[in-house]
Amino acid sequence: MRTLLLCLLLLVAKASLADVPAARVNGVAIGVMRLERYFTEYLETQHRAVASIRNPGLYKRLRQQALDELIDKELLWQEAQRQGIDASDEQVSAQVGQVEAAFPSPAVFERHLAEAGFDRAGYAEYTRRDIAAQQVYAQLSEVAAPSAADVQAFYAANRFTLQGALNQSDNPSVIPEQGLALARAALIGQLQAQARQSVRQRLRDSATVELAH
Repeated sequence: MRTLLLCLLLLVAKASLADVPAARVNGVAIGVMRLERYFTEYLETQHRAVASIRNPGLYKRLRQQALDELIDKELLWQEAQRQGIDASDEQVSAQVGQVEAAFPSPAVFERHLAEAGFDRAGYAEYTRRDIAAQQVYAQLSEVAAPSAADVQAFYAANRFTLQGALNQSDNPSVIPEQGLALARAALIGQLQAQARQSVRQRLRDSATVELAH
C-alpha cells in the first residue's frame, strides 16, 4: 500500500510540475518538466550527470544554460512557423529512425521515450519542430563565402596559430596551401558563429521572454 501511495504521489508531482512554466516565450510556456528532460540531454552532451554536480552554483549555471537553449529553440520554431518552414514526414521518419537504431530493440527505444516523457507520436512532433527550427536557423545564419583577400588577411593575422596547428616551420615569405585552406575553414567558422549569435540576439530582442522566479 505504501509503495502504491508513493507511486501515486510521484505521478501527481510530475503532473503538477508539467503545468508549472519555467519560462514563457511570446506567451508560449516552457514547462518545468520539459526543462528537466532537456537539462538531462544537455548534460549528456557535456558528458556530465546530474548526480555528479556537487556545486550548487555550477548546477544553477548549467540549468540556466539549458533553459537559454530551450528558449532559443522555441524562438526558432516560432520563426519557422512565421516563415511557413516545416519538416517533411520523410525527414522526421529518417531522424527518428536514426535515433531508434541506436537502441537494441523497439521496446527499449519506447521505454526510453516513456522515461523522457514521450510516446512515439509526441517524439515525432518534437523531432519535426527541431528539424524545422534548425532549417530556419541555417537560413537566417547563412554567410557569404569569404574572398581570397579576406582569407589571406585572416591567415596573416593568425599565421602563428595556424602554422602551429599544421606543425609548419615559421616562414613569413611562404603561405602554404594547407595554411590557406585551414584559414578559410577557420574564417568561415568564425563568421558562422557570429551570424548564429546575431540571429539568436535578434530573435530575443524582438520577443517577450518571461522567466519564472
